[in-house]
Amino acid sequence: MPVSFLSNEQRENYGHYTGAPSPHDLARYFHLDDADHALIAQKRGKHNRLGFAVQLGTVRYLGTFLEDPLAVPVPVLQSLARQLRIEVGSRVLAYRAGEQRWQHRTEIRRSYGYVEITERQVGFRLTRWLYALCWTGTDRPSVLFERAVTWLVTHKVLLPGCSTLERYIARLRSRVEERLWRPLGRGISGEQQKKLENLLLVPAGSRTSPLDRLRTGPVMVNSRSLVLALVRLSAVRELGIRLPAAARIPATRVAALARYAGTAKVGAILRLPHPRRLATLVAYAHCLEASAQDDVLEVLETILRELFGDAIKADRKARLRSLRDLDQAAATLAGACQMLLDTGLPDAELRTRLFEKIPRTTLTQALEGVNTLIRPADNVYYRELDAKYRTVRCFLPALVENIRFGANAAGEPVVAAFDWLRVHMGRKKPGNDAPREVVGKSWRRHVLRDDDSVDFHAYIFCVLDELHTALRRRDVFVAPSWRYADPRTGLLDGAEWEATRPIICRTLGLSADPEPTLTALASELDHTYRAVVDRLPDNPAVRFETTGDKHDLVLSPFDKLDEPASLVALREKVAGLLPRVDLPELILEIAARTGFTDAFTHISERTARAADLPISLCAVLMAEACNTGPEPLIRGDIPALKRERLSRVDQNYVRDDTLTAANAMLVNAQSRLVLATLWGGGEVASADGIRFVVPVRTVHAGPNPKYFGVGRGVTWYNLISDQFSGLNDITVPGTLRDSLILLAVVLEQQTDLQPTQIMTDTGAYSDVVFGLFRLLGYRFSPRLADVGGTRFWRIDPQADLRPAQYRFGTPCQLAEDRTVLGRYVAPGRFAQTRSGAGRRNHAHTPGWRPANTAGTGYRGIWPDRQDHPHADLHR
Repeated sequence: MPVSFLSNEQRENYGHYTGAPSPHDLARYFHLDDADHALIAQKRGKHNRLGFAVQLGTVRYLGTFLEDPLAVPVPVLQSLARQLRIEVGSRVLAYRAGEQRWQHRTEIRRSYGYVEITERQVGFRLTRWLYALCWTGTDRPSVLFERAVTWLVTHKVLLPGCSTLERYIARLRSRVEERLWRPLGRGISGEQQKKLENLLLVPAGSRTSPLDRLRTGPVMVNSRSLVLALVRLSAVRELGIRLPAAARIPATRVAALARYAGTAKVGAILRLPHPRRLATLVAYAHCLEASAQDDVLEVLETILRELFGDAIKADRKARLRSLRDLDQAAATLAGACQMLLDTGLPDAELRTRLFEKIPRTTLTQALEGVNTLIRPADNVYYRELDAKYRTVRCFLPALVENIRFGANAAGEPVVAAFDWLRVHMGRKKPGNDAPREVVGKSWRRHVLRDDDSVDFHAYIFCVLDELHTALRRRDVFVAPSWRYADPRTGLLDGAEWEATRPIICRTLGLSADPEPTLTALASELDHTYRAVVDRLPDNPAVRFETTGDKHDLVLSPFDKLDEPASLVALREKVAGLLPRVDLPELILEIAARTGFTDAFTHISERTARAADLPISLCAVLMAEACNTGPEPLIRGDIPALKRERLSRVDQNYVRDDTLTAANAMLVNAQSRLVLATLWGGGEVASADGIRFVVPVRTVHAGPNPKYFGVGRGVTWYNLISDQFSGLNDITVPGTLRDSLILLAVVLEQQTDLQPTQIMTDTGAYSDVVFGLFRLLGYRFSPRLADVGGTRFWRIDPQADLRPAQYRFGTPCQLAEDRTVLGRYVAPGRFAQTRSGAGRRNHAHTPGWRPANTAGTGYRGIWPDRQDHPHADLHR
């Protein structure tokens, strides 16, 4: 572990003023109370009294004394002089040359209880606190350094030297890492250790190691890709890696080691010390099973969606081709029925007259044609599915052999049927004892024959159909898993929830009793409705239109405002003042102004920096942003722009975590600009997605006919502040609804801006999102399309809210129905952990997982429509 991890700026700012303290800090650290005044009054001379007060405020604010006690910002000196009624003059400034300042330091330490870090009790408490942070978290050394400084200042411990504290934190982190490595490698047998070491060896005649192959997940969506994913899962399980239960190793630490093994080069892992190398491989093998299992189910879910979707399309095409024959047969039967309904024909002559007009053979052919061509209302397209049985037969044996599902009550029939297939899949005669609870009404006619035996092919497709539905609803799950785990995992219930509920409610700023919160919410909603109704007569932009028995709310659109001539002239003048610069010059200037390239650290050697590294980083970022590749930026005469240098920088410095850190530095730098503060204060952010078509078949893209037509694509979901800076982004398959990832993109942004009002479009709206944002203290402000057709819900059933009452449905009794708010606070469960393993995985597990979604939402009972919250959460 390198000892030097602080930047030059951090070293220079350590124990010094970095600017004038804020008014809040002046009032907190530099205010003199009666006891301070009494102690200061004992000093002889104005310069001694002011100097003593300055040193007292400095040690409170910085945690240390300055070499020059009066080297403080002017507002500090003025504030203390004003409190002591002393004018700052040349005689006062002579304090810095006197000997009294040394005695004053000793007196301040003795009177106010300041101690050195070398005292045993102080060192023990600090070590125990930092050790717990290192063991349970993955904070960077610089973050631990800042938190240690805050702890020292809070507990009146004088700051040690910068290098002393830096070495102390480095040694502590090394101790924690060694403690982590020992239990991870202790439970590994010699055979398992040999298997793990062999993962790093490149076999003769190959260019990749087994570890590289295990790290490569599926990218295509087909049966072969699914089989290869199952083979990968089987290879991971063959390693037999299980963490010792008694070690109680935090999951975050194991995941951090696994992330390193998943991105570092094999050569870098080979150079690690043996204990660390073994622990890293153990952690990666442990976490890889969950990732590999998720990849299998992701490909399976996509294959099943395409399989049943293609069956529907094939049925439609066949039906279009057979419409002519169906019309002819239907016309023949219609003629026969017309004669049958003719009351003028005697019953005795009906059959004779009918066959004279329509021969028996013609009528029989028409009846057989209609029976063949008609489709039941709950058609499952079995004929088209059965034609794809060979495709299913390719992956199904490996699937049932390697995947073990768990289920809730709704998914138990699916798991029972899946387990039966595991036993009977390889038999020539599977038997007739298949569980039939999974066979629904629509499948019964295909699965069950006339003799009550089971059609094996139809039963397989029935099970796959129900499995596909259960996977989307999360009625079935697997373990271990990141995205397809049991939704109830991590939820508190029973006595554990009752013990934790006060802490959770206090964190959310809510009462442990839901009644006051729900009553206040109902009162607020009812008051808002009444206020809106009172203003409706005076609002010409709102009206109600009646069409038949329907009453629609109509909002008049905003009128277009013409740009004044002054604005046009200002825009032209500003455009004329802007210099014309090349993009490389622009990014290099921003790097020099903000230093965002410091956030890019080496993947294995965190402090490794090469000469002119910012130039190479800017070139790589420019090549990626312009999608040109490095070719236009390569210069053989400049070492920082040589091909091998750019390739090495791209592989070792540009990663998700470094890009996130660099973006945070850019956002923070922009937030300090005067112009940005005029645009907004950072309290408002807008989230929206941009759709991109993916031209290749990949597991990471999804179909969405609304945006991609017949193709597949992804959604780039972005969060932008009112200062026009991008706070966070997530890339997900194009099939996911925006509301599923909204909370993830809001909660996981790592900039200094903390927006409290989130604006979205209709795609990110759902009743559950309203409730969750309310719980977390955010103001959710969606821009809803077609608001006139939306049904609202009222609280007071006796309230006369006409004409707005046209849009109201059944009154909502919040206290009885238990809203999302009540479900979280009162008798329900609370999510203890957040899920997700990597940026790509957030497409399937939003960062915040609702604990119990049954009930009603922020606006009342669920409207009966497609964005029902259960469909929203399990789609």
